[in-house]
Amino acid sequence: MTRVEPTAVLARSQPPDGEPPRRRRAAGWVAIVVALVVVGIAGTVLSGVGRWSERDALDPDSAGPQGTRALAQILRQHGIEVTVARSRDGALAALAGRDATLVLADSPLLSDDRLREVADAATDVVLIDPRARGLRVLLPGSYPDGVAPGTPVAPSCALETARRAGPVTPGVVFGPAEVVTACYPVDGSFGLLTDESAGVTAIDGRALFTNEHLADAGNAALGIGLLGAHPTVVWYVPAVEDADGAAATQTLGDLTPPWVSPVVVLLLAAAVAAAIWRGRRFGPLVLERLPVTVRASETTEGRARLYARARDSVHAADQVRIGAAGRLARMLGLGPAASAAEIADAAAARLNASPTLVRGILIDELPATDAELVALSDRLRDLEAAVRNAVRPERNRP
Repeated sequence: MTRVEPTAVLARSQPPDGEPPRRRRAAGWVAIVVALVVVGIAGTVLSGVGRWSERDALDPDSAGPQGTRALAQILRQHGIEVTVARSRDGALAALAGRDATLVLADSPLLSDDRLREVADAATDVVLIDPRARGLRVLLPGSYPDGVAPGTPVAPSCALETARRAGPVTPGVVFGPAEVVTACYPVDGSFGLLTDESAGVTAIDGRALFTNEHLADAGNAALGIGLLGAHPTVVWYVPAVEDADGAAATQTLGDLTPPWVSPVVVLLLAAAVAAAIWRGRRFGPLVLERLPVTVRASETTEGRARLYARARDSVHAADQVRIGAAGRLARMLGLGPAASAAEIADAAAARLNASPTLVRGILIDELPATDAELVALSDRLRDLEAAVRNAVRPERNRP
């Protein structure tokens, strides 16, 4: 192979035409980061607004259909002080030394002792979402006993508050203990239970006192009568922090060994570091300064001379066949994954020629001398020309 003398082609690496300046690229990244931050803040605000406006069911600050903000506002308009306590300590502080009614929904977070402690601090207690445990603790002997059919029911009891309110449509009904007063009978069960000596009342507030049901029948009058019996109403919404250590639900961290959390954090940090390491980009690619430029034709001639010096006719024939097979595959509409045998069969079918003959040209014949290699190259060229004429005959017309 003839030696190519180096030329004085030392092209400086200059940025390609149209490449934005560094400041513009930095501004683009800043804009992307700012957009992501704005989207995150907007999503957080929107989700927070939705949770604030619709809180949990029976929440006195919720304006949603299942909230009880309307009843709380009506009580305030009647001159009753309504205090919303979202912790046990806050509820006890609000009840201390006052003639107050405690309004309490279902409280699975509180233990029996803490539930009794809060209830004992109030003058009266109204359970607006009583479950079996709350009834067992505060109204012993009473229990949930199904759901009413959804029709208005008269009080049918001596409780003056219920008599003034008139018929309502109960939700959950209860089986009463012997010492309680029961109102709104439904097939042997009752929609309201009250123990006047203990000052505890149980009623399904979801069906009567929520914003969507408060205006029905005598619901508002019943709610005002039960909750507004005293100058102060303490509406207690238990929080997770109010749970006893024994009663609190165990988290995943409590159930795993102490070393798991640090290992997980370390693995996450390693993953982030690996992502930054493998994904880093310091800017656009820079053209390398080359001491010499070599034309592709000279490289091809050099490889050909190496094949000739080594007398490797088979390897040279393979290279020629690979190029011919690729061109034939494109002409015949075959994919890049087509094998040499598939290309040969497709070419034979297009030319109506013998598949054995075409396979011999593309695959089977092994030249042993330079003359046989040249002859094979000529047959490959003739095969390509024949397939080209068969596929696109209009391009070969004079």
